[in-house]
Amino acid sequence: MNNSKYRGVVVPMVTPVTQDGRLDVEAVKRIIEFFAEAGVSPLLMGTTGEGNSVSQADGQLFVETAVKARNNCQLSLQRHTLKERIVNCQCSMFNVQYSMVIYAGLTGNCFTEQVRQAEVYTALGADVIVATLPTYYALTPEQMYDYYKTLADSITGPLMLYNILSTTHMSIPVDVIKRLADHPNIVGLKDSERDLERMAQCIEIAQGRDDFAYFCGWAAQSAHSLEQGGNGIVPSTGNYVPEMFRQLYDAAVAGDMATANRLQDETNEIAKIYQKDRTLGQSLTALKVMMQTKGLCEPWMLMPLTRLSAEEEQAIIVKLGIRN
Repeated sequence: MNNSKYRGVVVPMVTPVTQDGRLDVEAVKRIIEFFAEAGVSPLLMGTTGEGNSVSQADGQLFVETAVKARNNCQLSLQRHTLKERIVNCQCSMFNVQYSMVIYAGLTGNCFTEQVRQAEVYTALGADVIVATLPTYYALTPEQMYDYYKTLADSITGPLMLYNILSTTHMSIPVDVIKRLADHPNIVGLKDSERDLERMAQCIEIAQGRDDFAYFCGWAAQSAHSLEQGGNGIVPSTGNYVPEMFRQLYDAAVAGDMATANRLQDETNEIAKIYQKDRTLGQSLTALKVMMQTKGLCEPWMLMPLTRLSAEEEQAIIVKLGIRN
């Protein structure tokens, strides 16, 4: 693991919406507070967050709301920390180790609109822009390189590459990532491809440097990626149990792989509750059903995705061991 400031647990946050498809602002606040208590950061409008289906207006409102909620949480934490230090006669103010980073997802096929949206997100307080490849046309490796280089040259905020073969149907070649890692405004890679050899190669790119980080988006290999030297993990199941992934991360960083691997097995079993025998889209609404049991959001989805049947939702609740 290098000394990049981008590290830790980044949860690809669901996008909570109301029945009529509007952003549920109060739910956003609740989830950000839930993440703050667990010591994790959010990735807004990624794959788990239905990023391709969020309107520009709601995307801006989402970032604005999340940033304000983050700031309120950290102000409360600072006040609590200051009070503790006054009681304990400590002088060093606000030495808070955890600081939530807001990652904002960027998707789409119109480059000029992407640049505009990225600049708006940055102006609203997003810390990092995380961009997938445009997906309408199959791209050559050189076109992938040119896309990310031009995007990094065109935006103010730092850029993170996002490789996800399952939705873009393209894989950013490792040699292209290696070239892009030298760009001064590209700070890392979030890779969700299920390929252990590729993972090792990408982690190697980040080794020994502080300006490029590797984040594992393959949740089932979170502990392994950290053991190999990755900087962070991006688990969708963290929407339901963020504290378990923070514990997994802390254990792995401390070299306690027995604990990290135990937590990996436990979180894998939780993931099966919403993922097993479901399409990606169906799993996302099932995840929202699980979050609803904690009072975080309701399981409404943005078109073209839809809710599960009442029977399916009840079956998930039963699997969680929750009784009405």
